[in-house]
Amino acid sequence: MDPRIGIIGGSGLAQSLLAEAQGQTVSVDTPFGKPAADIILMDWKGVPVAFLARHGIGHVYNPSQVPYRANIYALKSVGCQWILASGAVGSLNEAIRPRDLIIVDQVIDKTTRRASTFFDEAAVHVEFAEPFCPRLRQIVMESAADLRGRGEGDATVHGKGTYVCMEGPAFSTRAESLLHRSWGADLIGMTAMPEAKLAREAEISFALIALATDYDCWKPHIASPGQTPQALLSEIIGHLHAATDNALRLLRAAVTRVWAARTETFPSHRALELAIWSDKKRIDPAARQRLELLWGKYF
Repeated sequence: MDPRIGIIGGSGLAQSLLAEAQGQTVSVDTPFGKPAADIILMDWKGVPVAFLARHGIGHVYNPSQVPYRANIYALKSVGCQWILASGAVGSLNEAIRPRDLIIVDQVIDKTTRRASTFFDEAAVHVEFAEPFCPRLRQIVMESAADLRGRGEGDATVHGKGTYVCMEGPAFSTRAESLLHRSWGADLIGMTAMPEAKLAREAEISFALIALATDYDCWKPHIASPGQTPQALLSEIIGHLHAATDNALRLLRAAVTRVWAARTETFPSHRALELAIWSDKKRIDPAARQRLELLWGKYF
């Protein structure tokens, strides 16, 4: 199968992408059911990409209900060897301001309700000390530097950040937000996990561009006299739209660089090489066949 770069994001990002390239919609079924939405295959600036709306068209899945396994499996099935994901976050760090972009390097997983492995019928232990592919992150950061050098990128891009992934769907209490800051975390969000872990199990190189929309609730918002909660929400949505535009500019530059490096074997592409601890002869043949796409080359 010909390789592609996967892009995971929201419906706003999809609209912007489709405005720049013609796409072919593909319906994919997986052993884990349907993904959140049909995959859009397109040629973007000469690079074959596959776009998937994480929460479905119209944002119909809350973070706990996103079919993460089906999403990642579906992208693998159409040839994705790399995934550039984006997602909104709250900032826990004064230096990370609304509308900034963050190339996340670490994660603290606080989720409890989500299936976090493809391999329920075997003992498979992937290495996960660096949850986001260092090589892919490097490429994204180089792309950001290129944009700045050409005067095309005015967004602040942070080269690292620790992301607390909470279950949600409610946002943090102030006490929780302060606790997360005391841990040294920089960002709070709801979707990085198990997305990154499943990508590693699927031997897909994965990087996350986080879009800061607000300072979570640890920092009191200085409201204008008479400002309503609706006005505050509108402000946050405005930050999200601006950050999405910044992320699209960065993604446009990054896909070209990733594609130029497509002959490389990224470390993530061999994640299962030593990870299957079960005696392969004792794994249920039906389970083996069911996940042939993911681990078949190791049998």
